[in-house]
Amino acid sequence: MNRLRSSFRTHKTLAAMIAVLVLSAAVVGAALFQPWRLFTSSSVNEALPAAEVSAGAAGEGEAAAADPPPTTAPALTAPVILSSGTFQSQEHATTGTAQLLMLPDGSHLLRLDNLASSDGPDVKVWLSGLEAGGDWFKYRSGRYVDLGAIKATHGNHNYAIPAGTDLEGLTSVVLWCDRFSVAFGSAPLT
Repeated sequence: MNRLRSSFRTHKTLAAMIAVLVLSAAVVGAALFQPWRLFTSSSVNEALPAAEVSAGAAGEGEAAAADPPPTTAPALTAPVILSSGTFQSQEHATTGTAQLLMLPDGSHLLRLDNLASSDGPDVKVWLSGLEAGGDWFKYRSGRYVDLGAIKATHGNHNYAIPAGTDLEGLTSVVLWCDRFSVAFGSAPLT
């Protein structure tokens, strides 16, 4: 009888330890993989930036009148598209277009239009020196410029490219999950 009680306590203790391990593994797995993100999405709709160029501005050395005559409204100048491409799915279904733009002030911007992708932990937007598509594990070993976290899974996004960035040889845009080192999707810049 004593032996039976001892065996029962041993099994009860072992079962409790296994339950604690399984629960711990579930909590760590949920924190790491964030499986609920498979069912979440977000949208952002940023306007394409335009700069104002004033018409009839006084030149250097000219005296401005106290009450200048009315001038025409400032003209808006559009960004210049340097290259663009359509997203292709890699680890997750991804659609939309990417455009590398030069703004009127000479700065550069990456524009994602009509983006639709999956949510995930730690997804970044990269300009990459590697070809879009194919094996996604290649991107980590190539040259890339991290433009920051993706703003939303859907919509129209603008990402400022840091001043002084050498754009030569950056041939694709990659939606990169940094936590798991996978590409959600990529677009060639041609």
